[in-house]
Amino acid sequence: MLKKVDHIGIAVTSIEPVKQFYREVFGLEPVFEEEVSEQKVRVVGFQVGETRLEYLEPTAEDSPIARFLHKRGEGMHHIALSVTHIQHALEVLKSHGIQLIDEKPRIGAEGKKIAFVHPKSTHGVLIELSEE
Repeated sequence: MLKKVDHIGIAVTSIEPVKQFYREVFGLEPVFEEEVSEQKVRVVGFQVGETRLEYLEPTAEDSPIARFLHKRGEGMHHIALSVTHIQHALEVLKSHGIQLIDEKPRIGAEGKKIAFVHPKSTHGVLIELSEE
């Protein structure tokens, strides 16, 4: 069911200084940058080996990322795990009594199907399931 770590999501107040940091310090350019209006977030991704680092900037004060930043400040927001069949993965988790944030997949960055698992069921880590 699990294939690999797809990406690590990091909440920031602005992605512009992040792009400058990776460009100047590591010589990296983003592999993608987009706005996901449904989630009220701008996302920029950097490829590091087989894993992406995705930086998330809120586009509205009522977005989940804005709420996270107000509570905790900048930092790691979630770990995304790539799965072969996201709906099946959600059903397996639910059958084990795992608390889901999303009962059905939705579309996230890069057009991937995504769903979040509540950190109360995953030892304090927000997990995003991702299917290409």
